[in-house]
Amino acid sequence: MENNSGSSAAIPSGEGNKGKTVLRSIKEFLRELLDIHEDTDRETTLETVKRDISFKGHNAWILVFSIFVASIGLNVSSTAVVIGAMLISPLMGPIVGIGFSVAINDIDTLKRSLVNLGVMVVLSVLTAYLYFLISPIKEETPELVARTYPTILDVLVAIFGGMALIVAKTKRGAIASVIMGVAIATALMPPLCTVGYGLATAQWQYAGGALYLFSINSVFIALSTFLVAKLLRFPLVKYANSKHRRNTARLASLIAVLVMIPSIVLFVNLLREQVFVSKTKEFVNQVIDYPGAEVVKFDQNYKTKIIEIYLIGRTVPREQIDQWVQQIKEVPNFEDVVLEVHQGSDQSSELASRLSTEVRAGILEDLYVRNQQLVEDKDARIQLLEQELLKYRSAGIPFATVSKEAKINYSGIEEMSYANNIVTNFSKIDTIPTFNVRWSSDLSAAEKRAGRNKLEQWLQVRLALDTLTVRTLN
Repeated sequence: MENNSGSSAAIPSGEGNKGKTVLRSIKEFLRELLDIHEDTDRETTLETVKRDISFKGHNAWILVFSIFVASIGLNVSSTAVVIGAMLISPLMGPIVGIGFSVAINDIDTLKRSLVNLGVMVVLSVLTAYLYFLISPIKEETPELVARTYPTILDVLVAIFGGMALIVAKTKRGAIASVIMGVAIATALMPPLCTVGYGLATAQWQYAGGALYLFSINSVFIALSTFLVAKLLRFPLVKYANSKHRRNTARLASLIAVLVMIPSIVLFVNLLREQVFVSKTKEFVNQVIDYPGAEVVKFDQNYKTKIIEIYLIGRTVPREQIDQWVQQIKEVPNFEDVVLEVHQGSDQSSELASRLSTEVRAGILEDLYVRNQQLVEDKDARIQLLEQELLKYRSAGIPFATVSKEAKINYSGIEEMSYANNIVTNFSKIDTIPTFNVRWSSDLSAAEKRAGRNKLEQWLQVRLALDTLTVRTLN
C-alpha cells in the first residue's frame, strides 16, 4: 500500500524534462532578444568615440552657430528652434569620451575629453553671453526659466538617454535617429545658453542654476556611458609598464567612484524633493477645500519645509485651518512640515504684497473674463427683448383702421393684406411687417409704382415703424 501511494505522488520524469525545456526556451529567447554583445563593434566604437571628441575647425563653427540658434529660440520662446539647435550641436562627443575613457582606463583620451569639453563650455557660454548682451529682448521666457534648475526628470532622462546613446554607438552601423533623439532629450545646449543669459543680465541665480543643470546632465550621461562600456566588456588600454597600467586603472576607478557617489546622493535628494512637491500639490488639491473660498496660489519650500497657501473669498474659520494643519502632519514624511494659510482676513496690503505679480494679473484677468461674459450675456438678452418688442409692436397694428384710411387716401387700392415676414441673413433674425396691395387694373405700371412708394412712406409715419415692406400683387 505504501509503495503504491508513493509511486502515485512521484512526478513523471517526462513532465520534469518538459518543464526544463520550456524554461530553457524562454531563457534562450530573452537572451537573443536583449543580448547586445554579439552585435557590438568594439573597434569602430572606439574610433567613433575618439573622433567625436575632437573640437576644432568645423566642429567649433558648428558649435558657435548652434549656440546662436539656441539663444534665439530661448529668447523668443520657440521650442522648435531650440530643438533644431540641439540637433546640430557637437557637445555630446566629449562627454561620452569622458565616460568611455574612464571605463577602458585610457588616460590620454580622458585628458583630451576634459580639455575639449572645457573649451566647448567656455565658447558656448561666451557666445550666448555676447548674444544676450546685444539683444534688445531681455525678458524672461518660459524656455529660459525651464533651464534654471534640475529635476528628477532631468536626471532620469540623462541616465537613460546616455545609455541609449552609447548602445546606439556600439552597434554595427550606428543608429543615427537614436543619437539625434538623445541630443534632443538630454538638452545640453539650452542650459549653457541660459548661463550666458544670466551673466549678460546679471541674474546670477539663473546662471548658477543653468550651469548646475548642465553639469548634472553631463555627469549622468558620462556615468551611463561608463556603465554600458563596462557591461559590454570593452578591452582595457594596455601599457608597456604594468605598474603604470595598474596605477591608471586605480585612478580611473577612483574617478568613477568619486563621480558615482555624489551622483547617487544628488539623485536621491532630487527624488525626495520631487516627491515633496508632488505630495504638496496632491494635499492642496484634495484637502484644502472650503465653501466660498478659493486657492489662488501655494508655495512649497523643500529646505525649510514650509508650505504657504493663499486664499480669497469667504474667510475660513481658525478651527478648519487647525484641522488642515493636523491633517498634513499625517502625511508620510510631512511630520515637520509647517502649513501657513493666508486669506482675506489678513491685512489686505500684506496679502497683496505676498501675492506675485503673475498671480494678481491672473486674478484680474479672470475677473475681466467673467465681466466680459456677463456683458455679452446682457447684450444677447437685450437683443432678444428688442426682437420680442418688435414682434409685439407688429402684432399690435390696427389693421382694420389702417386699411380704411389707406382706401380713402389711395382710391386705386382694390385689395390689401398684412402679415409679419420673418427674415434672416444667417447671423440674425428680423420680423418685418409686410403689406400686400392689389391695385386697380385701370392704373398704369408707373402709377402703381408711385402709389406703392407713397403708401409705404405713409404707413411708416402712421404706424411709427422704421422698417416695413409694401408689395404690389399685380
